[in-house]
Amino acid sequence: MKRILIGLIVAAVLAAGGWFGFNFYVQHRATSEVEAAFEQMRQQGGKASHGKITFELATRTLTIEDIAVTPGNLPQAQIKIAGIKGTGVRLVDDIRFSADSIDITGVEVALGHAPPAKLKVSYKIPQLTMRDYAGPVHAAAGPADNSPIEMYRYALSQYTGVTASSLTAPTLTMSFDSGNAAAGSGEFTYTGLAIQNLKHGKIDAMKADRAVISVEVKQPGKPDKLTGELSNIIVNDFDATAILAALDPQTSGDDNYRRVYRQVSAGPYTLKSEQAMRVDIDGFAIEDIAVQPSKFRLADVLAALPQDQSAPQTPAQARDLLEKIAGVYEGIRIGKAEMGKTSIGTPQGTAKINAVRYREGEFAVEGVDTPSPQGQFKMERFALKSFSITNLMRWAAGLSNPGQAPSPDQMLGLFRVLEGAEIKGVVSPFKNTRQLVTIDTISLNWGQLVGSIPSKANLVVKMVTPTDPSNPAQRPLIMAGVDKLAIDLDLGAAWTESSGAFALAPATIDLGNLAKAQARFALANVPRGLFTMTDPMEAMSEMAQVETGTLELSLRDSGVVDLVVAQFSRMQNVSRDAARSTIAEMIRAQGEKVTAANLDAKAAVDALAGFVETSGQTLTIKLTPLGKVPVLQLMDALNSEPIVALAQFRIEASTGL
Repeated sequence: MKRILIGLIVAAVLAAGGWFGFNFYVQHRATSEVEAAFEQMRQQGGKASHGKITFELATRTLTIEDIAVTPGNLPQAQIKIAGIKGTGVRLVDDIRFSADSIDITGVEVALGHAPPAKLKVSYKIPQLTMRDYAGPVHAAAGPADNSPIEMYRYALSQYTGVTASSLTAPTLTMSFDSGNAAAGSGEFTYTGLAIQNLKHGKIDAMKADRAVISVEVKQPGKPDKLTGELSNIIVNDFDATAILAALDPQTSGDDNYRRVYRQVSAGPYTLKSEQAMRVDIDGFAIEDIAVQPSKFRLADVLAALPQDQSAPQTPAQARDLLEKIAGVYEGIRIGKAEMGKTSIGTPQGTAKINAVRYREGEFAVEGVDTPSPQGQFKMERFALKSFSITNLMRWAAGLSNPGQAPSPDQMLGLFRVLEGAEIKGVVSPFKNTRQLVTIDTISLNWGQLVGSIPSKANLVVKMVTPTDPSNPAQRPLIMAGVDKLAIDLDLGAAWTESSGAFALAPATIDLGNLAKAQARFALANVPRGLFTMTDPMEAMSEMAQVETGTLELSLRDSGVVDLVVAQFSRMQNVSRDAARSTIAEMIRAQGEKVTAANLDAKAAVDALAGFVETSGQTLTIKLTPLGKVPVLQLMDALNSEPIVALAQFRIEASTGL
């Protein structure tokens, strides 16, 4: 019995010794693995140190204290971590390990840039927890090229090798100091950060409950402080591999769009200034953000930046940089973006906007209500159609010649930036009066560019404006009691390349309380070169081929005849009936000179006289060329011999109620 007892004691002692020996071995192995990782950083030219390392076998808990790292390729950067504690740590294979959870405390990252850049940025994360983590045992060797693009690629590539079910951090604080008096310094503090399902560079969701903003702007004579708060920051479906593909030189020929974000949303948002300005936004959302690797070439932009920040750029350098930036914008696609109700408070009052939207190339601002020096301004909607930031930047690049006025062809390049604009529902004060201008619609659209010039356009205007006593041309209207002008304009023009025909139709203007005019005008044999010529002499040569087509004009009297008669009556101090008869007689007397050379003109003269004699009629005139009538010859004839010019047309005219 005694022997059995002694044997059991010996076995227990041996087992305990084996346990402690194995634990010591595991502790040594864990320490060696950690030290090897730090040595790898040192071999890359950096500095890396750590404090105590412990490994508890029962819970497989690895603890590392007092970590300090200065990367060799970023000597201005410093990383400090108070401690890392991994629970349930195990080797998956020779190059990867996993952990049930990893708790990181006291993270501080400082990024300082060498001259001439003065920006300093730092991050502080008091606590970071990762669950169900798996990643590489050793970080990959850093890039030989320390350019920002290569460093960003390196960081993303490390990120894509990690998986975790969640990452949480109660707070994250980012501070910056620009080193520039105008830009100032500030701090952004995020609370309630969480990441769900991180796997191979893809994240299901990221969120932050709140971001608090504090920025000091130290402009000379106008120091200011901005404070703000942004809530409910949410990112759904983030894919870092799409950015990696866009930054990889090997994918320069990839024209496919790769989605980076499915949705980014946040709000409400408040920003206040000590200069008595306040901005409140209900929220904003952006969906389906994608990049095209063949166009999204950030490296080209960085290469085009001036090396000496203090030296002014030459026009050629500025154009090249804008072209590179335009290319990057061309490589970004946004499905839609929307900003909710916004109010902007200033000492002069509060401006409100219901929504700002971007979708399928249309940029729109809706529900504007803002104070102006003359009174309150309201607008239901303003929109830019088929708006292209890329084309805008390329157009601006073409204008970057200081001291040199843009050429007509350069200015016409603006037509490539968008394809139209629209304004609806405007109510605005009219100058310093108490009257209002109301705009139902102003819509301008164009397309079918030939060179830089649209060959198709349409303008629609529906508005009511008060008459202006300070405008001499409008004084007769005011004297006749017309205090408002109702304008309804519809003007369209189009060129057909196959036939060479150019038509102005419809062309309608309705001055509600005065008259309504409609016109149709056609040109024949209009060459394509007329739209592409930038030299005036060459354009005139092309214009010589253009022939005049049929012209139709109708004028509906809604009060303009009575207005003219009343004005003539006052000027001549005669009755209105006498004034009407006198005007008709004057028309017939002047028309005799025309009818002597062209008998067809008599019908037009009689129709015009009859139009004056009876109010409320519609006058219709149609001019049809009797043969080929070159436009340039017609214009010369109209300037020198109008009667001869009219003789080249068959004239038809009539009136009717």
